[in-house]
Amino acid sequence: MINYKHLHYFWVVAKEGSITRAAERLGVAVQTISGQLSLLEQQLGKALFNSQGRGLVLSDAGRQALGYADQIFQLGEQLEDALQHSDSGTTLRLRVGISDGIPKLLAYRLLSQVTAMPGDVRLICDEGEFENLLAELALHRLDVVLTDRAAPVGGNLKVFSTRLGEFPTGLFATPALAERYHDNFPASLEQAPMLLPTRHNALRGRIDRWLEEQQLRPRIIGEFEDSALLTTFGRGGLGIFPAPLVLARQLADEYDARPVGQLDGVSEHIYAISNERRIRHPAIEVLCAAAPQVATPAAL
Repeated sequence: MINYKHLHYFWVVAKEGSITRAAERLGVAVQTISGQLSLLEQQLGKALFNSQGRGLVLSDAGRQALGYADQIFQLGEQLEDALQHSDSGTTLRLRVGISDGIPKLLAYRLLSQVTAMPGDVRLICDEGEFENLLAELALHRLDVVLTDRAAPVGGNLKVFSTRLGEFPTGLFATPALAERYHDNFPASLEQAPMLLPTRHNALRGRIDRWLEEQQLRPRIIGEFEDSALLTTFGRGGLGIFPAPLVLARQLADEYDARPVGQLDGVSEHIYAISNERRIRHPAIEVLCAAAPQVATPAAL
């Protein structure tokens, strides 16, 4: 059986990048860590590090071992946290991964349904790329992932997708741009400055098809992976940008953005991806039940 003290020393060295810094962090002698690492490598029959200059880099075996060590020590932290809060027994935790392509105001509106639940509810939110979040979900580091697309069918990941809803999309801009391009919409979009999601985002394909159907060629000023960054640039007046119509009031209040027009037939699709085909987590059940109400668009 692996000595977990040896494994912990390896984990800290991998995180710090050197035995010296690991020794400083742990408050032990360099020789102690070196000896523990040697014992762990002998037990595993693999070298975990390779020398590179004055530092260390993980070997192939080391990278594999680090993945398992991350899971082990994260589970240890979760165990400690759970036991510390076990006296009340009322705290409901929901660990959510939010795809960087989802509008953050929309994620807030969806998750606010969870925080409104009776009792003590704690949200733990993480943002990242679609593939990385699915990997975290598969390792049970997340309870649910909110994303703009369903999980791929087949493969090794045993995860399941639930469509939360479709959110009709419109175009928004600063008051000056909105006033300029609102009249004669959508023809006014010809050569109009526009900010769009990158082609990794499922919404981008729907917008491109809509523009082709309308035979419009706007000037693409910028493309953004992160929806929050796209909205920030839009607030700066650099171009017209897409957003769910249901957020019209919030965009007006928080970004001083005005509607330019609706993209008929274009919607933001939001999915909840979980490890269970039949969702049992009470917070996720509330999220799925409330989503259709959140999806109701505001009038332009």
